[in-house]
Amino acid sequence: MSDIVRRDPRKAWIARNRLHPQHLEVLAELGEGAASEWMGPAGIVRRNPHAVGFMGPNGLKRIDRSGVQQGAGGGAGAAKSAAQSKPLVEIESPAFLVAVVPDMAGGRLSSHDRDLLGLARQLADADPDARGAVLAVVFGGYNRAGDGELKEHAFGEAGVDRLLILDDARFDGFAPEARLGALVAVEQAWTPRHWLVPDSKLGGADLGRRLAARLGERPATGVWQLEPDASAELGWQCTARGAAATIDIQRPLPRITLALEECAEPVDDNRHAAEALSLPAELPSPISRIEDLGQVPVDPAGVALAEAEFILSAGNGIRDWDGYHTAAEVLGATEGASRVAVDDGFMPRDRQVGATGTWVTARVYVAVGISGAIQHLQGIQTCDKVVAINMDPGCDMIKRADLAVIGDSAEVLASLVTMVKQQREEKRDAA
Repeated sequence: MSDIVRRDPRKAWIARNRLHPQHLEVLAELGEGAASEWMGPAGIVRRNPHAVGFMGPNGLKRIDRSGVQQGAGGGAGAAKSAAQSKPLVEIESPAFLVAVVPDMAGGRLSSHDRDLLGLARQLADADPDARGAVLAVVFGGYNRAGDGELKEHAFGEAGVDRLLILDDARFDGFAPEARLGALVAVEQAWTPRHWLVPDSKLGGADLGRRLAARLGERPATGVWQLEPDASAELGWQCTARGAAATIDIQRPLPRITLALEECAEPVDDNRHAAEALSLPAELPSPISRIEDLGQVPVDPAGVALAEAEFILSAGNGIRDWDGYHTAAEVLGATEGASRVAVDDGFMPRDRQVGATGTWVTARVYVAVGISGAIQHLQGIQTCDKVVAINMDPGCDMIKRADLAVIGDSAEVLASLVTMVKQQREEKRDAA
């Protein structure tokens, strides 16, 4: 019998393909899991250059930003199990609280919210002998039209130790007076050492300034960096942008801080308890001097990709572009595109999705005729639900998708448009 080591070429291919559904299973079978190296048939040690933490020849460590390695074995379920495997941090008796008021656009944590929570963790964990806890004050968050469950389930993974959810109709829409009254009640109940609010157009900028005026504090706005400072009263110094973002201003960190996006790295190495809290007393009914007339309809075509919640993205597989634009209009979706579609001149450059275009955080992302290059998959890694329409059942986008439709994109979109129009007519007739 020959001593030559035989290998299964199919398993070797699966081991190299991180998007294959059996990738992790084959790695475990071949013994290539965490070590990411193995002995080849010629006696030479082979290394997997795609493994997370692989040290390249230039001395740089490879970091996987695509999210596919964590989810290659089963989509959302694998991602959830990966989050559960992180070490749990519980702070039973915190020395102080750092209160964070996230925007929660669409009922979910945005990238700006996660950066803000990462900044809060820096303040809470600065002193190992007197650790603080991060308190997230969330307005709404429950799916009232559906099953009544929380829309966001990753508060612990984002670094939240205590979670206060204020889900009441009085906080719906534009209700700054009601929300301000709730924050004042939080101040009276727990007196947080720091208040962190996103300096954003989604409501955080306005609410943070109202809170500072009510508490008589001088806030720091436009903050993008914190650093310890022994000479400062609170031990921290903040750097904020001023003069229309042309200069940086340094000052001791006040109690109320309005921070910009990318002010800190989001939490990703552990998960926290996110223990539920409730206010000790009922909130008084506010005397509202503002009437919310509801949301103004917005053309989805004018929504920036980074802010869109529903994106219909086109790729090289699109042949009927008129049908694609019609489908986006009927569905009320924001149009996106792959790099190939942009380079070919079918879509403008500002509609390109991916690491070389725009990173999107849509609740629903529909990829039509997109094979799924790694740069494109990186750009959609934080999307909640990904739907793929493609003729190739083995393409990477199909493997990444939560729901896959194998078929001609023009026929699928035309059928979808017909179905939506019929449902709208039935609702109109019933009304």
